[in-house]
Amino acid sequence: MRPFTYQRAAGVAAAVAAAQANAAYLAGGTTLLDLMKLDAMRPETLIDINDLAAHHAGITVDQTGLRLGALTRMSAAAWHDVINRDYPMIAQSLLLAASAQLRNMATLGGNVLQRTRCNYFRDPGWGACNKRDPGSGCAALNGVNRKHAVLGTSDQCIAAYPGDFAQALIALDAKVDVAGPNGTRTLPFAELHRAPGDTPHIETTLARGELITGFTVPAGPWTRRSVYVKVRDRASFEFALASAAVAVELDGENVRQVRIALGGVATTPWRAHEAEAALVGKPLTEANAQHAARVAFRDAVARSQNAFKIELGQRTLVRGLQQAAALKV
Repeated sequence: MRPFTYQRAAGVAAAVAAAQANAAYLAGGTTLLDLMKLDAMRPETLIDINDLAAHHAGITVDQTGLRLGALTRMSAAAWHDVINRDYPMIAQSLLLAASAQLRNMATLGGNVLQRTRCNYFRDPGWGACNKRDPGSGCAALNGVNRKHAVLGTSDQCIAAYPGDFAQALIALDAKVDVAGPNGTRTLPFAELHRAPGDTPHIETTLARGELITGFTVPAGPWTRRSVYVKVRDRASFEFALASAAVAVELDGENVRQVRIALGGVATTPWRAHEAEAALVGKPLTEANAQHAARVAFRDAVARSQNAFKIELGQRTLVRGLQQAAALKV
């Protein structure tokens, strides 16, 4: 690990003021410190924001929706009684992530900003990684790419976004609150992450010094009928090969509204709008679910080792739709 300067911020304004070039915010540190030890990230200054928890670690639920502070620990949200009852997709996405020890440390704000698990990014011994070293190339294109993305890729990067919680947020039309040098702003969570395109090293739309302070998930008739399904190589402490966040509102047997997000298969948290449209007004039969799943992956681009993710992703989505339809709410 390279030398760095440590600062502790007493409030949002102090944290933002300290965030000069090549600084990083430190909360749980469960991703950042790993990447610093691997020499994949090299911040010169760490700004500890844990003292902001007094105002930005709460959970509030009312008739308008759910409010989550960015410094809320994953475990606190995962075991919250009302979230489990009214927003089960969110609780499931958190409980299926990491380990109990990491969930006790990791924050919700840090979780959505976690970086890819691509081995070429995490190992600086590989020179070709456009995400770590812009313009150097992408070793995964013709290398080991079994766990890489099939949706949202470019010829510059095929690294998969690794998170689970973000799929629930994008499926439920969450908003994210941000504070920065120019004040505060709120944006749709769907606008937070950027597809790799020609600039895979720019992963979000956050400006330098901006800090996530919270999330708002609007209430809706679909939130209780929601599930998060995750398929991985082993039963725990593993990242998704494919996942599906599904929320459904039924009108009798027919779909009135459906929200679908896909994980493990895309370069960013991925909302499957066309698959949603394919289901509206139709009964949630297995045949209709399979058709929607094919629509969700019709633009997928496979590489030498990850073509299986297309069928796996489709089956995962079908399972999620069937489980959501079967819920008693």
